Amino acid sequence: MFKIGNNTYYQKSVAKRRMGGLWTYIVRRLLFMIPVFLAVSIITFLITNAAGNPIALIRTGIRNISASQLEALVQFYHLDQPLYVRYFLWLSDFVQGNLGTSPVVGNVAANILPWIGTTLELQLAALFMGLLIGIPVGIYSAKHQYSKTDVAVTTTAIFGVSLPTFWLGVLFIIVFSLYLGWLPSSGALSAYPPYWWGSPILDQLAHLILPAAVLTFVSLATYVRLVRANMLEALRQDYILAARASGVSEFSVTYKHALKSAITPVVTVVGLSFGLILSGAPGLETTFSWPGLGYKFVVAATILDLPVVQAITMIITIMALTANLLTDLAYAWLDPRVRLG
Repeated sequence: MFKIGNNTYYQKSVAKRRMGGLWTYIVRRLLFMIPVFLAVSIITFLITNAAGNPIALIRTGIRNISASQLEALVQFYHLDQPLYVRYFLWLSDFVQGNLGTSPVVGNVAANILPWIGTTLELQLAALFMGLLIGIPVGIYSAKHQYSKTDVAVTTTAIFGVSLPTFWLGVLFIIVFSLYLGWLPSSGALSAYPPYWWGSPILDQLAHLILPAAVLTFVSLATYVRLVRANMLEALRQDYILAARASGVSEFSVTYKHALKSAITPVVTVVGLSFGLILSGAPGLETTFSWPGLGYKFVVAATILDLPVVQAITMIITIMALTANLLTDLAYAWLDPRVRLG
């Protein structure tokens, strides 16, 4: 039998090749993100410029504007330049962290960071709770196929997928805030005491519960259905039957063998779900007056605050692309075969 003389060297060589394949995959995915980002930036710039001349929009709020102020605004917004030149100037400023100046909020870059943090607080809380509940419920439903519990879970999942988030949000506000008075109906924190549950931290948690519960319920349906379907397929595989026949405990068969095979597609759905949740953020955050990117986008679009609209659109694009990149990397780590695609 052939024997490798230096086993340590062989293992290092294999590990090096795998790492090289991973880095190649990362670079390939990063290069793929560039044209997507540029396409979104072009569309965003053209649509916001089609909304109207920014100086004309400013003059609706400032009636008595002098000629020198008007000239300064023309130079500031580069309106004396062709459209394509203005686009490249705007893109260059954005890449350098200059998100523009809003006539309402002032420096957009200085104000947008708290909005990002508030949005991520809501989105990540709902994502974590959705996975925490959805995976075990999907496993239980798969292991008790066609039982009353399985039928109830499947029906509830279909019901959850079909509901618009803003409608469900209004329903939650009516029930838990208006009638029961258990939780606040809007905002992320009470403006002044008395705080909910007697503490600023608990007050923030109380404001988070309702919007996070809506997002969790909507996303939960996708996770439960996917985990259930993948577990049903995994439990029928030959290696699972062989493990049971060899006396492996049911817990090990389910959570160490079947779940490992079934969980990989869920990673992809998590990244896609994060992008979909971000796209639905304006509706939900406006329903709860949650001061995140979605709510600020709706407010800015209503008053035609174009620098804020442009900045939020591009920030959400970057967040969605980053989520997809992290998803692809997690998938490549779980299944090295995708690096060869």
